[in-house]
Amino acid sequence: MNLAFFINIIAQVFIWIVIASAIVSFFLPPYHRVREALDRIVEPFLNPIRRIMPQTGAIDFSPIILCIAIWVLANILIAIFHALN
Repeated sequence: MNLAFFINIIAQVFIWIVIASAIVSFFLPPYHRVREALDRIVEPFLNPIRRIMPQTGAIDFSPIILCIAIWVLANILIAIFHALN
């Protein structure tokens, strides 16, 4: 298994965790075990984005920004890895 494949898998898993956290936040109360577990994983990455972004009312765009950032970072790392080989 090469490093590029591993980076891609990790990025995809983390993007799905961010998406699951966003979807679950609509349906589960804040103190539900599943939501707390997802929030513990995702919130440290969302909080800096929320501090930078302007308030948009009830819609939170930070999960979208985080998914894009993960995708871009993964592609940069994969490109660097391929350039070194």
